[in-house]
Amino acid sequence: MTSNIASNMTSTIGNKATGPVAVESAGTVKTDTTTTSHAIDQALVLQQRMTQGIFGLAIAVLGLMALGSATRVMNAGLSCPDWPLCYGQVLPSNEMNLQVFLEWFHRLVATTIGLTTLGFFVTSLWKRRQLSAGFPQAMGFAVLVVLMQGILGGLTVTQLLRFDIVTAHLGTGLFFFMTLLTISISFFPFNTSKISTSNNYDLPTYLWKLGLVSVICIYSQSLMGGVVASRWALHQCFDQQQLCTVMNSHLLGVIPATLSAIGVITVALRTKPLPRILRYVVYGTGLCLVLQLLLGYATFRLHLQVEILTILHQFIGAMLLGSVVFFTAATYRMTASRITHV
Repeated sequence: MTSNIASNMTSTIGNKATGPVAVESAGTVKTDTTTTSHAIDQALVLQQRMTQGIFGLAIAVLGLMALGSATRVMNAGLSCPDWPLCYGQVLPSNEMNLQVFLEWFHRLVATTIGLTTLGFFVTSLWKRRQLSAGFPQAMGFAVLVVLMQGILGGLTVTQLLRFDIVTAHLGTGLFFFMTLLTISISFFPFNTSKISTSNNYDLPTYLWKLGLVSVICIYSQSLMGGVVASRWALHQCFDQQQLCTVMNSHLLGVIPATLSAIGVITVALRTKPLPRILRYVVYGTGLCLVLQLLLGYATFRLHLQVEILTILHQFIGAMLLGSVVFFTAATYRMTASRITHV
């Protein structure tokens, strides 16, 4: 990746300096070379800062999903009866209460994230000559996903929380979260001059493949959990003996999601040349998995009566998914490019 940026920068600047380099003295050539090197360093810094910003945006999306879970648990999804405004206002001060605030603030954060994503896309187009090939296209895809998420958010209100739309809204939000994580990891310039190359990591290809299987299992389980939540299947099964099949499907889905995550953790920790940062990610995956299982058991036993446990269950589930996505994207990139990394 760094070499791609370097070659792009060298080609661009070199073409502009062909004439002077051909006729001037060796001193001029040295100056042009220094200028080219400085331009390449600037390009690397730009890409590093943008990918760091996109990673931060992914963390913001994680917080937004927790806020959305709180909005649902507090029955605040229709507290603003219209969309995109709330009671026909940008700030409904007269109607403001806890439920209205949750829905209004959720929309505010979602709009901010959407506009920030668009800003990254515009910047990537403007600075495309200084960025790796494919960066603007990746951000363009992220804009399409967040646009779809916004449309689904509006439909959840106008269609009165129809369960399939609510589930699609959750699924798209998780997919947007995964997209931002993947972009930030795929385009971060790991092998810059500021990063040591003392350790070489030649990772086996089965690591990212195992991670991908786990991502699919956990994402599918999250979608099933969205169906259970949007249809209030747990309440209906316990109280009225209805939708028990939906609830039991989610319970059974715990098995492949858990086993796939355990597989990633076990195999990764047995891989000797695993980079330190990925080892920490694997530890985090294990912690999230244990917490998620405990929270799932608690919410089931308490029949979703403790709101904070329900919110944490979805939040930790998203963190678990994010940690496996991080591991998968990083191991795929390191396997594909054989980059050096500490």
